[in-house]
Amino acid sequence: MVWKLVPLPYAEDLETKSILKQLPAAHAAMAELKGIVRSIPNQIILLNTLGIQEAKDSSSVENIITTHDDLYKANLDFEVNTSPAIKEVQNYVAAMKRGFELVQTQGLLTNQTILKIQEILEGNNAGFRRLPGTTLKNTQTGEIVYLPPQDPTEIGSLMGNLEQFINNSELSDYDPLVKMAIIHYQFESIHPFYDGNGRTGRILNILYLVLTGLQKLPILYLSSHIIRNKPDYYRLLQGVRENGDWESWISYMIQGVENTARETILLIEELKVLIAEMQVVLRTRYKFYSQELLNNLFEHPYTKIEFLVRDLGVSRITAANYLNQLAADGVLRKERLGTGNYYVNEKLFALMSRK
Repeated sequence: MVWKLVPLPYAEDLETKSILKQLPAAHAAMAELKGIVRSIPNQIILLNTLGIQEAKDSSSVENIITTHDDLYKANLDFEVNTSPAIKEVQNYVAAMKRGFELVQTQGLLTNQTILKIQEILEGNNAGFRRLPGTTLKNTQTGEIVYLPPQDPTEIGSLMGNLEQFINNSELSDYDPLVKMAIIHYQFESIHPFYDGNGRTGRILNILYLVLTGLQKLPILYLSSHIIRNKPDYYRLLQGVRENGDWESWISYMIQGVENTARETILLIEELKVLIAEMQVVLRTRYKFYSQELLNNLFEHPYTKIEFLVRDLGVSRITAANYLNQLAADGVLRKERLGTGNYYVNEKLFALMSRK
């Protein structure tokens, strides 16, 4: 049986007994994560560090490969050439932040927001596909494994229907995690854009969790789960299309949410330890300690004089003195890039690059 792409909600009940048994553990993990996020007073730290991590992971799903070192250097905005891969990841961070802002402001996740996300990702405003010819192929054999809708009217209609399904709770009383899995499948199967469907779809996952209130910040990212289980991800998507095997697909996504939430909890716990340790060092050894300085060193794994000038409201000479003293004492590591210096929070870098 080939699963025909039809408007949502589907007629059959997709919340099987097996799926329902999975949900409590996933929700418990998400609630714990939501709680621990509140224990970090400066949540920009989480948005910056985890946002870059997700951008790196999600891009690598599409074989856009970068390193943490390259990404942190690029964020310094020194006048050095950045690779196309770095620019792609930077676009991902910008797209995700913009999507989050729009969902927060509007209380909706609309097609206009989806279009804006893809526009920032790809650097164009091509919009939804209007020309036929898009196919999904096996990368090894070149065989066409799935033919998404080709007619622009059908694409527009299905995306309009998806927008309604996302925002109108009266259309379905499914658990939000089940709905997230359905939304992701439907979006990827509509494949509405010429490029950027995968990354846009992964951003939609977290924005939907924010929209439903299951998360306060966009920090629960499924890309690392997808990377570790990439063959399963594509196999199970295709299993819905070819065999109507919704249970395996939804189960995969719910398990991904639970696993990722627990991993993120552990990561934030370790991050809190590092922040506390740095705070003790700065408070006890330096008269120039401030909360703004501490925040800066964790918002930016690689920081620079200009960041301190901006965040602390001090002169360039004062900022340079602070950072050079911390580097001389081994609290930070000083490096040079082009004509500028930058300063590395080595323990934070080690934590994030290990992830």
